[in-house]
Amino acid sequence: MLFSSKNVIIFANVMNKVFFIAMLAAGVLVACNKQPSTKTTENMNTTLTLTQEWDKTFPKSDKVDHKKVTFRNRYGIELAADMYTPKEAKGKLAAIAVSGPFGAVKEQSSGLYAQHMAERGFLTIAFDPSFTGESGGEPRRMASPDINTEDFLAAVDFLSVQPNVNPERIGIIGICGFGGMAVNAAALDPRIKATVASTMYDMSKVNVEGYFKSEDTPKQRMEKRRALAAQRTADFREGTYKRAGGVVDPLPEDAPWFVKDYHAYYKTSRGYHSRSGNSNDGWNVIGCQSFMNQPLLCWAHEIENPVLLVHGEKAHSRYFSEYAFERMTGKHVEGVSAQEGNKQLLIIPGASHVDLYDDVAGVIPYDKLEAFFGENLK
Repeated sequence: MLFSSKNVIIFANVMNKVFFIAMLAAGVLVACNKQPSTKTTENMNTTLTLTQEWDKTFPKSDKVDHKKVTFRNRYGIELAADMYTPKEAKGKLAAIAVSGPFGAVKEQSSGLYAQHMAERGFLTIAFDPSFTGESGGEPRRMASPDINTEDFLAAVDFLSVQPNVNPERIGIIGICGFGGMAVNAAALDPRIKATVASTMYDMSKVNVEGYFKSEDTPKQRMEKRRALAAQRTADFREGTYKRAGGVVDPLPEDAPWFVKDYHAYYKTSRGYHSRSGNSNDGWNVIGCQSFMNQPLLCWAHEIENPVLLVHGEKAHSRYFSEYAFERMTGKHVEGVSAQEGNKQLLIIPGASHVDLYDDVAGVIPYDKLEAFFGENLK
């Protein structure tokens, strides 16, 4: 996830090339970038320049109104978002903020979720997190458990003051790596009345212990820390931020099925987008360093408001949602749907990780999401 192939890569000890490719596909590994200090319109100190034409990976709905909006987080970074409002909506609406997957942009999965939920009566925004897409922040393609959690809280700030939003009826959806950030945000902010984490990755867990605990010893963690420290020195010396690439392309003949799933989404017309790190050159190698010391789900057990975790039965990442459910409820489950109080785990039969990115497989449970938010954003 964090290192070049010469250094210790997540999955290397257990799955070798298979899981190395998988993390490339997930958009968590990262290639070379030019001088990071160059100022652009994406810098937090400038006004963002937003694309006005429809450039999503999904068709525009005739049931909603769409416009671009911006707002700032508490670090002063300006975030870009697409707002979707039900046509002819009246009064103050329940609202939902959506972001993810990790390495994606709002023109991909998050926008699709947001538009679908707007069709069902919610005012929604899909936003690019800090350092990503059309949002501000430099250097580009960085990640932070604090700042990216704050991005969700800033979205709640923004929604809370909209004249057509009821501030007591706000929820969030986090997809893939932003599922973990969404759960962390819910643990921090009781204004978030309902949370959905779809096809979740826990970015702290996978950075700390590797995939399926493949790097879960003090020695292995120290090797990762040394590799990151060396990369920071090299980046500073060269004036560049090294990246290790997005989804692997061309696709190796022996790639496992879930890597093929990532490729079929991010590297084809189905899901490719020019601003998406997963579709292109991925994250900075040092971009996820802080996740190693910042457990995202540490306080998940204290979330009072409802949470719905959605995952595919066949997803290689399913154990992240199962772990999150256990953290919140103390109940261990594997491969089955479960509910404990107002915390739910919904396992979609036969679905893969990427099946929950878009509508190709037709398995995203929009009816369930509508019912969940409808019940809990009254």
